[in-house]
Amino acid sequence: MKTITTCVHDIIRHQPFLDDAIARDIVNFSGLAADIQPQVEKEMRKPVKQGSIIMALRRYAPSRTKINMRSLREMGDIIVRSGITEYTFLNSKTIISNKARLLEAVKDQTGVYLNYSSNYQESNILVSSTLTDLVEKCFRNEVRVSVKDELSSITIALPQNSSQTVGLYFYIFKLLAYEGIPVFEMISTSNYFALFLEKEYVNKAFLLMNEIKQ
Repeated sequence: MKTITTCVHDIIRHQPFLDDAIARDIVNFSGLAADIQPQVEKEMRKPVKQGSIIMALRRYAPSRTKINMRSLREMGDIIVRSGITEYTFLNSKTIISNKARLLEAVKDQTGVYLNYSSNYQESNILVSSTLTDLVEKCFRNEVRVSVKDELSSITIALPQNSSQTVGLYFYIFKLLAYEGIPVFEMISTSNYFALFLEKEYVNKAFLLMNEIKQ
């Protein structure tokens, strides 16, 4: 049977920003209790007093994640690239051969961007906008799910041992969310990660990434 305490704790756990604020002891429990009271009552299917919610909040003890700020400041160069188009196609029996045709066609070109990734259902291609005609030609027989042009990327060199740094991506994406910057796409490798944004957000995101390093 679900109790008020478990209900309140479940609500908080699914709101990382709120969880973080409680861990830092900067939340007014009375105000928070009033804010989540309708949701608690909906889940409990009965009226719930604010006092009971406050007591549940006081029992909540989130484990505060300690982010290594020194590691964040050791991020490397930031590279901004504009003029990128993203294609998404449904996977098929011919998608791999068409990918090979595309790679063969651009193998001698310099200064162009091309990234290909796939899962069990779809294949995603990010390319310089100068290659869109070629992509359309190579994949003309495939089922196109979507296409998005005029994207820009911000590529950042990751610090050493970044895979062992707890909260690295959480911290970055939390700041982007606080600033109202939506991330259209994200790609990560062992040593680099790239954010793909609509062009109107690039300058703001670039300044934010620089602030993290300082």
